[in-house]
Amino acid sequence: MVEIAGTAPPRFAAVKDAFAANFEAGLELGARFTLVEAGEVVLDIWAGHADRAGTRPFGPRTLVPIFSTTKAIAALLVARLVDQGKLAYDQTVASVWPAFAQAGKGQVTVEQVLSHQAGLSGFPEPMDPAEWFDWDAICARLAAMAPLWPPGTASGYHPITFGYLAGEIFRLVEGRTMGTALAEDLARPFGLDLWIGLPDAEFDRVCELQRPSALPNFGHHNPATKAAFLTPWSQPGGRSQAEWRRMEIPSANGHVAGDSLARLMGALANDGWLDGEDILSPSLIAEAARERTRGQDLVLPFEMSWGAGFMRNEATHPWGPGDRTFGHSGWGGSCAFADPERRLGGAYVMNKQSTQLLGDDRPRRLIEAAYASL
Repeated sequence: MVEIAGTAPPRFAAVKDAFAANFEAGLELGARFTLVEAGEVVLDIWAGHADRAGTRPFGPRTLVPIFSTTKAIAALLVARLVDQGKLAYDQTVASVWPAFAQAGKGQVTVEQVLSHQAGLSGFPEPMDPAEWFDWDAICARLAAMAPLWPPGTASGYHPITFGYLAGEIFRLVEGRTMGTALAEDLARPFGLDLWIGLPDAEFDRVCELQRPSALPNFGHHNPATKAAFLTPWSQPGGRSQAEWRRMEIPSANGHVAGDSLARLMGALANDGWLDGEDILSPSLIAEAARERTRGQDLVLPFEMSWGAGFMRNEATHPWGPGDRTFGHSGWGGSCAFADPERRLGGAYVMNKQSTQLLGDDRPRRLIEAAYASL
């Protein structure tokens, strides 16, 4: 029997049982699940090991790579700029990044970029995978690139390029990188253990990953999917793991403690209030989560509903029954969500990765049990 640590009130006994069942079925190495209701942490449980050898316990200070779940943090950071009047979702990207107007992209808007409609899901031409570690070079490639489909006509998931697009827009408007702004404006003031760009001093807290033995099933292999996932250069490579951790890629390399991620999403579910302070206005939360596009994604094998950087629950319901719930999932199974109707936010993080692209069965069981317990 796995030993589950943390806090699980009696009303969430079914969640704890589902968590234990995931381990007993051999589906987990280490994992954590946290719920925040009306601004209060009401469930926070963890178990297992932080390393593949089983010598380090998965604990409350364990940092977990969350891959694309990082995009939820990036979407929040952009939303804060909009809330402050520094940026508008409907303005063109070229209005803040003039070089982006190349190759017919002059009318592409910020919200089209954030909702994966820009046609820049990846680079079709060969490149050195190590170039991903050169921020300016990747941004120059994106600015010069012709879209893979007419922008605004469909969504096609941008797994890595999203972070450079959103991050460069943010940097040009705000003056700081997303990782710096996250640390200075949210993480340190609110005691949130959230990082985009991890300092060396934190490396020993990061869990080891047990990667899946196969690639996910993308369903279709069109040019947009190939550019996004299926070329040797579609992901960063050729550099050390330490360089990957240090690099700021706001689409893919966030490192978090699960309770901090849940607290951030809990604020989005609670009119923007985090520890008694307003981090985002209720009207802007609704605007960020508002649907920008819906339909069969050109990259992912799902019908997707996208807000301004957030996945919307309404199309596929990976995070409970709420149509207004929004959040993001990450490669391997992590997820974070905010349900403003129930004032419920949550996060699931783990280090044994699955091949499921969206709606991983492990957190789905936990979230379903949680809603049944409310």
